[in-house]
Amino acid sequence: MIFVGVDWAEAHHDVCVLDDAGAVLGRRRVRDGVAGLAELHALIAEHIDEADQVALGIELDRGLLVQALIAAGYGVYAVNPLAAARYRERHGVSGAKSDRGDAKVLADLVRTDRHNHRQVAGDSELADAIKVLARAHQSAIWSRQRQANGLRSALREFYPAALQAFGTDLASSDAVSVLSVAPTPELGRSLSRSKIAAALRRGGRQRNIDERAEAIQAALRSDQLAAPGRISGAYGVVTRSTVALIVSLNREISLLEEALGEGFDEHPDAKIIRSMPGAGTIIGARVLGEFGDDRTRFATAKSRKNYAGSAPITRASGKSLIVLARYARNRRLADALDQWAFCSLTHSLGARRYYDQLRARDNTHRQALPQLANRWVRILHTCLERGVLYDEHTAWSHITAVAA
Repeated sequence: MIFVGVDWAEAHHDVCVLDDAGAVLGRRRVRDGVAGLAELHALIAEHIDEADQVALGIELDRGLLVQALIAAGYGVYAVNPLAAARYRERHGVSGAKSDRGDAKVLADLVRTDRHNHRQVAGDSELADAIKVLARAHQSAIWSRQRQANGLRSALREFYPAALQAFGTDLASSDAVSVLSVAPTPELGRSLSRSKIAAALRRGGRQRNIDERAEAIQAALRSDQLAAPGRISGAYGVVTRSTVALIVSLNREISLLEEALGEGFDEHPDAKIIRSMPGAGTIIGARVLGEFGDDRTRFATAKSRKNYAGSAPITRASGKSLIVLARYARNRRLADALDQWAFCSLTHSLGARRYYDQLRARDNTHRQALPQLANRWVRILHTCLERGVLYDEHTAWSHITAVAA
């Protein structure tokens, strides 16, 4: 068996090949792309006959290069860059570093410590596609929120009446439809009720249009402090631009949501995930995309919870014992699990009782919600492992028994 380290970069990759004893069998710098990948395969083929005799370490778990290495049949280990840096420090304290040296560090790591690292999962093509769409959808929502936060900051400086009319929901169709035609206080005060109603209809509102238009007009015409004319005009340009960006993001989010729902519906695990209270199409697709569908990836529920970051960590030394939240985690998955746990409070009696028990132990809402998410990850793992749908009584029988 041979061990390969690949220190990847945008234009080229440094490769190092070691034998069982750690002796260097070959080194090479290859270009990124098909020609470079062929050189890498040729270097490896000089020393082995079968692809399954290769353990390869790389500081990457996705992308065309990783997909090509997995397709070749190599055992690919995605090593966290921080772990690789700490491994480098085990063998030298000078602080010296090079791409060539990093490739050897990765090869040595998979030679001696690959049992401590997770091999890159062989997820299906559909699961990878769902992951791409779910991440794009989530990123678009985060981008829209950043724009909405910027819009709120601008409105506070010159247009407080708009904040009174729409509150913090500045990405809503009502807000963007009215602010697009009245980006300044002067234009807002001049809007008639019929023009506001027309804007609301263009934005998609179908009910209570007249009542909503009346409330918005009253807020826009309320007495407020005013900024100087030139400053107000400048902020108006900024507001119009930001509103246009939010409108565009709203449109793209809807398109991504539609594509994500179609992809999720095709996956065989969708039925099981949808049976979980609080996990609808969007949250379910995010959870599936981040966990993947390779059944060999997580041997136990504990390993799945550790990957999700929902399980706490323990620091014990002497008489000291501290339990802390796990901050080194997949942020996208953690966000999806947090929303799932929150939504489940109104869809699952067992989840609600478990949450209430945690709150009764003086846990805050933010302390109790991750613990509930941790429990949901365990339930999900069991259902996927057994291929069964969620059952409320089975999942929370211990909670309902205590409550009874």
